[in-house]
Amino acid sequence: MTLKLENVQVSIQAAPILRGVSLEVGTGERMGLIGRNGAGKTTVMRTITGLANMASGKVFWNGEDISAMPPRERARLGFGYMPEDRRLVPDLTVEENMLLPAWVNDAIDGQKGLEFVYDLMPELSKMAPRKSLLLSGGQQKMVALGRALIAGRRLLLLDEPFEGVAPALAMRISEVITSLKSEGLSVLIAQSELSHSRELLQRESVIERGEIVAVNVMDRSLLEKT
Repeated sequence: MTLKLENVQVSIQAAPILRGVSLEVGTGERMGLIGRNGAGKTTVMRTITGLANMASGKVFWNGEDISAMPPRERARLGFGYMPEDRRLVPDLTVEENMLLPAWVNDAIDGQKGLEFVYDLMPELSKMAPRKSLLLSGGQQKMVALGRALIAGRRLLLLDEPFEGVAPALAMRISEVITSLKSEGLSVLIAQSELSHSRELLQRESVIERGEIVAVNVMDRSLLEKT
């Protein structure tokens, strides 16, 4: 399944945020979206999920124009989004937070998703009954990743997954993302810098002031396997 953005423009309160962004993420590809704070990374993610209104341009999924498709329907396509600020519900348990996508979208099999996540990240099963507000920032990132995986079995959008995370947990998150290549899951990772993910990415798109200014191949051997 291929994601493609074509000349996307987004403005917020008349201020241009994305200025003709075009990018493509192939089936099973792990791609980075690299740029400074304010460059437009989060707006790209929100545009893909349908949470940002485009002024012009198109979004395609597997060749289908989904530009007018609402966020709920995009979730049915298998899109999972991990926002930068995690957005966990403090008084819900770890397991309840991860099940939220299934509670609001009957196209998602919550139990099957939980089994997949617990197999991938056994540490989360041990934390399942704990309230999310009792977790460290890094642990909350893991829960947010698990929640995104329950919804996103075809496309995973990760906004700053390593920011504010201790080195050991950042390495663990990187291991989990790398392991997803066997699932054929496409992954787009937005980051301010590459220190935690250089080895797991196949390509990177560099964004500055709402424009893609470069696309770099990180590992040609990985691209050949995709």
